[in-house]
Amino acid sequence: MEKLTRCIEKWINEAGGTWGIVLEDLNEGVRWEHNEDRLFYAASMIKLPIMAAVFAAASRGDFRLTDSLTMKKDDIVGGSGVLQHLSPELKLPIYDLVTLMIIQSDNTATNMLIDLVGFQEIRNAMQNLGMEDSTCFTKLMTVPVERPGRNMVTARDLNRLLKKLATGQFVSLYACEHMIDIMKKQQFRDCLPSLLPDDDPDIVGTLPTWEFANKTGWVTGIRHDGGILYVGERALAITVLSESVDDRQAKATMGKIGRAAYEYLLTPSQKKTSASI
Repeated sequence: MEKLTRCIEKWINEAGGTWGIVLEDLNEGVRWEHNEDRLFYAASMIKLPIMAAVFAAASRGDFRLTDSLTMKKDDIVGGSGVLQHLSPELKLPIYDLVTLMIIQSDNTATNMLIDLVGFQEIRNAMQNLGMEDSTCFTKLMTVPVERPGRNMVTARDLNRLLKKLATGQFVSLYACEHMIDIMKKQQFRDCLPSLLPDDDPDIVGTLPTWEFANKTGWVTGIRHDGGILYVGERALAITVLSESVDDRQAKATMGKIGRAAYEYLLTPSQKKTSASI
């Protein structure tokens, strides 16, 4: 991992701004950290522990993921997501709302799920995930003037969440498998996975050479991405948070980090094949 981390240090120094990064090889147990405990505004990364809280509540029997919620006019907020463009009184299963929250970063779906489980349950899930320094206090796009705190995360806390999911250590193996499956359907792929090789084989049914279960987050001056990168039998949990970096530069830097992480995970035979193409 030393070669990989030297490259990352060079790239983030060239990009400027502030970065919080954690990488952990889940097969070898090797980890590298940079500003791992530095608090960043969470943006949509807070949706990962919200998803975890929903699955935890469902596992307790508070509701079923197949139960439906009705979207009221007052639920609709702007920003990311398609629900803001649909009609009130629409009914959607909780599982579908979680999916929209993650793969489209839908803020309306997020707020409906916050109302469903409550902030205390989200904070409880964060504690159970090992997110010791991160906080969740506000809904999305409806931040009151007076509030007890902000939604904040650290790279270390987010990577702990990712590792718990990847190793089936939160709620149940069933829950972790479903959360990772949702994350693999992510539609925002313009950061860490943006430079990964094309994986659209000509033969139907061919197994992908890589998969990335990730979540992005961004507001002005903030650009984040994190997830679990799978290449063959290997997996890497990776969280990259950035602040005060030109947005195009932040995305370009993350793309280089993602490609380097992919190459790190390749086996010697895979690297030889890749180099010969």
